[in-house]
Amino acid sequence: MPTTSASPKPSTSRQGSLTDLFESITPYEHNSKRHAEITLAITEFIAKDMMPIRVVTTPGFIDLVRTLDKRYRMPSRTHFSQVAIPALYKKCRQRVAAELKTVEFFATTTDLWSSRTTEPYQSLTVHFIDQDLKLKARCLQVSYFPDDHTGENIAAGLREGLAGWDLPEENHVCITTDNAANMVLAAQLNDWTRLQCFGHRLHLAIGHALKDDRVSRAVGLCKKVVGHFSHSWKKKAAMSEAQRELKLPEHSLITECPTRWGSKEMMIARVLEQLKAISQVLSGDRYARSLIPTWQDIDVLESIHKALHPLLDFTDALSGEEYVSISYLKPVLHLLATSILAEDQEDTDLTRSIKNKVLAYLNEKYKDPIIQELLDVASFLDPRFKTRYITADNIPTVKTRLKTEMLESARRAYNQEKRSRTESTQSAQPSGEKVKKSLGSFFKTAVASSASPVQPEDVAEAELNSYLMTPAIDGEDDPLAWWKVHKINFPRLCNMARKYLCVPATSAPSERLFSAGGNIVTCTRSSLKPAKVDMLVFLAKNL
Repeated sequence: MPTTSASPKPSTSRQGSLTDLFESITPYEHNSKRHAEITLAITEFIAKDMMPIRVVTTPGFIDLVRTLDKRYRMPSRTHFSQVAIPALYKKCRQRVAAELKTVEFFATTTDLWSSRTTEPYQSLTVHFIDQDLKLKARCLQVSYFPDDHTGENIAAGLREGLAGWDLPEENHVCITTDNAANMVLAAQLNDWTRLQCFGHRLHLAIGHALKDDRVSRAVGLCKKVVGHFSHSWKKKAAMSEAQRELKLPEHSLITECPTRWGSKEMMIARVLEQLKAISQVLSGDRYARSLIPTWQDIDVLESIHKALHPLLDFTDALSGEEYVSISYLKPVLHLLATSILAEDQEDTDLTRSIKNKVLAYLNEKYKDPIIQELLDVASFLDPRFKTRYITADNIPTVKTRLKTEMLESARRAYNQEKRSRTESTQSAQPSGEKVKKSLGSFFKTAVASSASPVQPEDVAEAELNSYLMTPAIDGEDDPLAWWKVHKINFPRLCNMARKYLCVPATSAPSERLFSAGGNIVTCTRSSLKPAKVDMLVFLAKNL
């Protein structure tokens, strides 16, 4: 039986191809959904990655977007700077404002900065724990601050920053700042509890401990060695060859950053690691032989390294924005005193001196009773530590403070709920109409009158004691995850945890805003106006 094949339909196929071709080369309408989606994605790319707006005019980026979607036509640079980015900023600001309306307690960090064009800015970051027990940080502003950086002006700027976001000062728990005198005065003028940044305090403690002529000579020699290799490609090549010959790690030398004490320790550690390679390279240069460290210099560097190396991880560990850090301060100070900075029989006199000076400096600066009580409360509310690092004499004070605040918080919540219930009842009930009683209301009254009332003080006391009886969790566990699970058992105490565990141990979150600011106000964007800088930093940190 002969096979029959379907007759081709060239006209239909040709018609479909022409339609597809026409659609593929027809640009999207500017008000179409797809055009809006791509424009928004490009705007968010510019804001999140802190890209210059002129990127939309560069041939490579235009070709990339056209390859991804041939129908999209790039809007002008002016459209992004004057329409798209301001619209995204407005939307992001509304989202942050709505989020802050649900915040009951919050903490803040602040810092001051001068841009590449020497324009001064003040940052303000708010920290809080939301209803879902998530720790969050939101950049509120990087405001232009042309006034003198006095404590009075800073205090006024901080108050205006909170007022601009409708954040009541009575719900402000603590502000974390560096140790500049104007910051200290600003917190005092605003009558705010101030926590000194642990990173800055540790930096000052180490600087104080290293004030020694032997240390100055050895560290100065390290800087000269690093500079010598940094400014000569021949020396770098010789160093690499010596490292391979001596089977040393092929690491580069590290330059010290004056504002980061950790960079000094890393510089010393790297010089000690590469000492054989350094000596081999420099010994062949009669003009540079004087840079070879002597055995006295090596002894000093090793003493410094032994004292400081264990401290290197603490600053970074306490500078996070996404996990609880304030409750670590008491345990860290205890660990420093009993282990990290404790004297060892093998310590040299210099190592022992550095340890003692750092420890004495930190203990002196953290002995303020108000700060001690704040740290005790935070440690108490962390289920990893509870009362382990609180002296026995201070435990009753911490419990009394928490009990008082639990009752006050519960009283405010009850009054607010009562007002809301009354307003909803009045709005639902027509005026003049008598409210009818239900049958259940009679039994409710009878039960309430016969049962003995439970005093709120007893409830708070029972909650505190029950919390202390629960086993402590592992040190690596997340305390907020624990509170999320046990919130139903300790509702009042959980509210206190949300209040105090949001306080950051360092001012690093506000300092990072200026890292973002530095990436925005670059050499090629130095003409950006302060309002635009504030807008772009806000988007970069909050999107």
